[in-house]
Amino acid sequence: MNISNTQRTTFLLITLLLMLGAAGCKSSQTATDRSASSAPSEDRMEELYWARIDSARMTFSQADVDFMIGMIGHHAQALIMSRLAPENGASAQLQILAARIINAQRDEINTMQTWLRRRGQPVPEVHIDGLNLMIHIPGMDHEEHADHTNMPGMLSQEQLVELSEAKGTDFDRLFLRYMIDHHMGAVTMVRNLVNTDGAAQEEDAFRLASDIQVDQITEIERMKLMLEELSDPGNHP
Repeated sequence: MNISNTQRTTFLLITLLLMLGAAGCKSSQTATDRSASSAPSEDRMEELYWARIDSARMTFSQADVDFMIGMIGHHAQALIMSRLAPENGASAQLQILAARIINAQRDEINTMQTWLRRRGQPVPEVHIDGLNLMIHIPGMDHEEHADHTNMPGMLSQEQLVELSEAKGTDFDRLFLRYMIDHHMGAVTMVRNLVNTDGAAQEEDAFRLASDIQVDQITEIERMKLMLEELSDPGNHP
């Protein structure tokens, strides 16, 4: 059978196109295989995720560290004040408030200690003996004790003694006055942190500082109302 030149040319073109198509498919399959083999495994993805989390934690500043250490001592004094409520004959309403303050501030102390620990920073230990508070920072050259007496809103030792000697309604009134000042001091510390260049940029630090501010402001308003009720002669026949 004779094959014309036109038929021969057509055959060669079709053969060439089929060859190119096969080569293209093979190349595409090879690329797909290579892509699949180079895709990160689930373990690797999780490893990358935690590496980024750890990296984000390292964006804190010294101001953040100082804030955490200071606020631990600040919260610890609130524990001393609140623990006096049951034994000093506080009203049921004030005892509920004091119990809430103890729970909230104890949890936040634990959170701040964890924050410092995860970032390799000194972690203050809280030691309370009656009205006495000691903040011990282990692992430092001279086992430093943090000076917590000059922070905003902190009661002097004389004021703590005064509070410990008040009973009943007198205790309620004094507790509310002192705790309002104490909470306002914490709010001032948060605002000082936020206004410091480079501070509170790390997500956890910012969230914690924000939570403290919101909680303290809410309780300040609640305590002001309680104090007004105590000051109203109509509430004390």
